[in-house]
Amino acid sequence: MMTLVFVVLAYLLGSVSFAVLMSKAFGLADPRTYGSGNPGATNVLRSGKKTAAALTLLGDAAKGWVAVFLAMHFLTQDTQLLVALVALAVFLGHLFPVFLRFKGGKGVATALGVLLALNVWMGLGALAIWLFMAVVFRYSSLSALVAAGATPVYALLLGLPREWVWVSLAISLLLIWRHKSNIQNLLAGKESKIGSKKKEAQSA
Repeated sequence: MMTLVFVVLAYLLGSVSFAVLMSKAFGLADPRTYGSGNPGATNVLRSGKKTAAALTLLGDAAKGWVAVFLAMHFLTQDTQLLVALVALAVFLGHLFPVFLRFKGGKGVATALGVLLALNVWMGLGALAIWLFMAVVFRYSSLSALVAAGATPVYALLLGLPREWVWVSLAISLLLIWRHKSNIQNLLAGKESKIGSKKKEAQSA
Protein backbone atom coordinates (compact mmCIF):
# COMPACT_ATOMS: atom_id res chain seq x y z
CA MET A 1 0.00 0.00 0.00
CA MET A 2 2.81 2.41 0.88
CA THR A 3 4.38 1.80 -2.54
CA LEU A 4 1.15 2.66 -4.32
CA VAL A 5 0.83 5.84 -2.26
CA PHE A 6 4.37 6.90 -3.18
CA VAL A 7 3.83 6.17 -6.87
CA VAL A 8 0.54 8.11 -7.00
CA LEU A 9 1.96 11.05 -5.05
CA ALA A 10 5.04 11.06 -7.30
CA TYR A 11 2.82 11.23 -10.37
CA LEU A 12 0.76 14.06 -8.87
CA LEU A 13 3.92 15.95 -7.92
CA GLY A 14 5.24 15.48 -11.45
CA SER A 15 1.95 16.87 -12.78
CA VAL A 16 2.62 20.25 -11.17
CA SER A 17 3.71 22.55 -14.00
CA PHE A 18 6.17 25.16 -12.79
CA ALA A 19 6.16 26.74 -16.24
CA VAL A 20 2.49 27.59 -15.85
CA LEU A 21 2.83 28.55 -12.18
CA MET A 22 5.82 30.83 -12.73
CA SER A 23 4.22 32.43 -15.77
CA LYS A 24 1.16 33.28 -13.71
CA ALA A 25 3.31 34.54 -10.84
CA PHE A 26 5.25 36.88 -13.15
CA GLY A 27 2.21 37.99 -15.13
CA LEU A 28 3.38 36.29 -18.32
CA ALA A 29 1.35 34.64 -21.03
CA ASP A 30 0.60 30.95 -20.63
CA PRO A 31 3.66 29.16 -22.13
CA ARG A 32 1.29 26.85 -23.98
CA THR A 33 0.12 29.78 -26.12
CA TYR A 34 3.40 30.83 -27.75
CA GLY A 35 6.66 29.50 -29.14
CA SER A 36 6.63 25.73 -29.13
CA GLY A 37 3.59 25.61 -26.84
CA ASN A 38 5.67 23.48 -24.49
CA PRO A 39 5.22 24.17 -20.75
CA GLY A 40 8.92 24.10 -19.95
CA ALA A 41 11.81 26.36 -19.00
CA THR A 42 13.13 26.79 -22.55
CA ASN A 43 9.80 28.10 -23.78
CA VAL A 44 9.32 30.35 -20.75
CA LEU A 45 12.74 31.83 -21.53
CA ARG A 46 11.30 33.06 -24.82
CA SER A 47 9.05 35.38 -22.83
CA GLY A 48 12.20 37.35 -22.05
CA LYS A 49 11.82 36.79 -18.31
CA LYS A 50 14.97 34.91 -17.32
CA THR A 51 14.01 34.72 -13.65
CA ALA A 52 10.75 32.95 -14.47
CA ALA A 53 12.61 30.52 -16.72
CA ALA A 54 15.23 29.82 -14.06
CA LEU A 55 12.59 29.17 -11.40
CA THR A 56 10.73 26.90 -13.81
CA LEU A 57 13.91 24.93 -14.39
CA LEU A 58 14.62 24.65 -10.68
CA GLY A 59 11.05 23.71 -9.82
CA ASP A 60 10.77 21.02 -12.46
CA ALA A 61 14.13 19.55 -11.45
CA ALA A 62 13.31 19.76 -7.74
CA LYS A 63 10.09 17.79 -8.03
CA GLY A 64 11.94 14.93 -9.70
CA TRP A 65 14.65 14.98 -7.05
CA VAL A 66 12.26 15.24 -4.10
CA ALA A 67 10.08 12.32 -5.22
CA VAL A 68 13.02 9.95 -5.65
CA PHE A 69 14.85 11.17 -2.54
CA LEU A 70 11.82 10.58 -0.33
CA ALA A 71 11.23 7.14 -1.84
CA MET A 72 14.84 6.15 -1.19
CA HIS A 73 14.59 7.19 2.45
CA PHE A 74 11.09 6.01 3.38
CA LEU A 75 10.51 2.84 1.37
CA THR A 76 12.14 -0.14 3.05
CA GLN A 77 11.11 -3.24 1.05
CA ASP A 78 12.45 -3.99 -2.45
CA THR A 79 13.77 -0.45 -2.42
CA GLN A 80 15.55 -0.53 -5.77
CA LEU A 81 12.47 -1.54 -7.76
CA LEU A 82 10.13 0.76 -5.86
CA VAL A 83 12.44 3.74 -6.24
CA ALA A 84 12.58 3.02 -9.96
CA LEU A 85 8.77 3.02 -10.11
CA VAL A 86 8.60 6.34 -8.26
CA ALA A 87 11.23 7.81 -10.58
CA LEU A 88 9.21 6.77 -13.62
CA ALA A 89 5.96 8.00 -12.07
CA VAL A 90 7.18 11.53 -11.36
CA PHE A 91 8.65 11.77 -14.86
CA LEU A 92 5.41 10.55 -16.46
CA GLY A 93 3.54 13.08 -14.35
CA HIS A 94 5.52 15.86 -15.99
CA LEU A 95 5.00 14.45 -19.47
CA PHE A 96 1.30 13.68 -18.98
CA PRO A 97 0.07 15.93 -16.13
CA VAL A 98 -3.44 15.32 -14.90
CA PHE A 99 -3.75 19.03 -14.09
CA LEU A 100 -3.08 20.06 -17.71
CA ARG A 101 -5.25 17.46 -19.42
CA PHE A 102 -2.23 15.18 -19.89
CA LYS A 103 -0.39 17.65 -22.14
CA GLY A 104 2.87 18.39 -20.38
CA GLY A 105 6.48 19.29 -21.01
CA LYS A 106 9.31 17.34 -22.52
CA GLY A 107 10.85 16.34 -19.21
CA VAL A 108 14.46 17.49 -19.42
CA ALA A 109 14.62 19.28 -16.06
CA THR A 110 12.53 16.66 -14.26
CA ALA A 111 14.70 13.89 -15.70
CA LEU A 112 17.78 15.70 -14.39
CA GLY A 113 16.29 15.90 -10.91
CA VAL A 114 15.48 12.19 -10.99
CA LEU A 115 18.98 11.28 -12.15
CA LEU A 116 20.66 13.42 -9.50
CA ALA A 117 18.60 11.70 -6.81
CA LEU A 118 19.33 8.21 -8.13
CA ASN A 119 23.05 8.87 -8.43
CA VAL A 120 24.66 12.28 -8.28
CA TRP A 121 27.47 11.30 -10.67
CA MET A 122 25.01 10.08 -13.29
CA GLY A 123 23.06 13.32 -12.97
CA LEU A 124 26.16 15.50 -13.15
CA GLY A 125 27.42 13.54 -16.13
CA ALA A 126 24.18 14.14 -18.02
CA LEU A 127 24.23 17.82 -17.01
CA ALA A 128 27.84 18.20 -18.18
CA ILE A 129 26.98 16.83 -21.61
CA TRP A 130 23.91 19.07 -21.85
CA LEU A 131 25.93 22.16 -20.93
CA PHE A 132 28.74 21.32 -23.36
CA MET A 133 26.33 20.78 -26.25
CA ALA A 134 24.32 23.88 -25.34
CA VAL A 135 27.39 26.12 -25.23
CA VAL A 136 28.84 24.77 -28.47
CA PHE A 137 25.70 24.37 -30.57
CA ARG A 138 23.06 26.47 -28.69
CA TYR A 139 20.30 23.95 -29.35
CA SER A 140 18.45 22.94 -26.19
CA SER A 141 16.82 20.00 -27.91
CA LEU A 142 20.08 18.62 -29.32
CA SER A 143 21.70 18.97 -25.91
CA ALA A 144 18.85 17.05 -24.30
CA LEU A 145 18.96 14.29 -26.91
CA VAL A 146 22.70 13.71 -26.56
CA ALA A 147 22.50 13.77 -22.75
CA ALA A 148 19.58 11.33 -22.84
CA GLY A 149 21.51 8.94 -25.04
CA ALA A 150 24.46 9.00 -22.66
CA THR A 151 22.48 8.48 -19.46
CA PRO A 152 21.93 4.69 -19.63
CA VAL A 153 25.63 4.30 -20.48
CA TYR A 154 26.51 6.24 -17.32
CA ALA A 155 24.17 4.00 -15.31
CA LEU A 156 25.94 0.89 -16.60
CA LEU A 157 29.43 2.27 -16.09
CA LEU A 158 28.60 3.30 -12.53
CA GLY A 159 27.33 -0.19 -11.76
CA LEU A 160 23.91 0.98 -10.61
CA PRO A 161 21.18 -1.55 -9.73
CA ARG A 162 19.64 -3.04 -12.86
CA GLU A 163 16.24 -1.55 -11.95
CA TRP A 164 17.79 1.92 -12.05
CA VAL A 165 19.58 1.17 -15.31
CA TRP A 166 16.26 0.15 -16.85
CA VAL A 167 14.41 3.19 -15.55
CA SER A 168 17.18 5.49 -16.80
CA LEU A 169 16.81 3.84 -20.20
CA ALA A 170 13.02 4.22 -20.11
CA ILE A 171 13.27 7.90 -19.17
CA SER A 172 15.84 8.48 -21.91
CA LEU A 173 13.67 6.83 -24.57
CA LEU A 174 10.60 8.78 -23.46
CA LEU A 175 12.56 12.01 -23.51
CA ILE A 176 13.83 11.29 -27.03
CA TRP A 177 10.29 10.43 -28.15
CA ARG A 178 8.99 13.72 -26.75
CA HIS A 179 11.58 15.50 -28.89
CA LYS A 180 10.52 13.87 -32.15
CA SER A 181 9.38 17.18 -33.66
CA ASN A 182 12.67 18.77 -32.63
CA ILE A 183 14.58 15.98 -34.35
CA GLN A 184 12.69 16.69 -37.56
CA ASN A 185 13.45 20.41 -37.25
CA LEU A 186 17.11 19.78 -36.51
CA LEU A 187 17.41 17.65 -39.64
CA ALA A 188 15.61 20.32 -41.66
CA GLY A 189 17.72 23.15 -40.19
CA LYS A 190 14.65 24.83 -38.72
CA GLU A 191 15.25 24.31 -35.01
CA SER A 192 15.37 27.49 -32.92
CA LYS A 193 18.39 28.19 -30.76
CA ILE A 194 18.62 28.93 -27.05
CA GLY A 195 17.68 32.55 -26.40
CA SER A 196 15.39 32.90 -29.40
CA LYS A 197 12.41 35.16 -28.76
CA LYS A 198 8.92 33.73 -28.85
CA LYS A 199 8.14 35.23 -32.24
CA GLU A 200 11.16 33.44 -33.72
CA ALA A 201 10.64 30.06 -32.12
CA GLN A 202 8.17 27.45 -33.10
CA SER A 203 9.25 24.04 -31.92
CA ALA A 204 11.93 23.66 -29.25
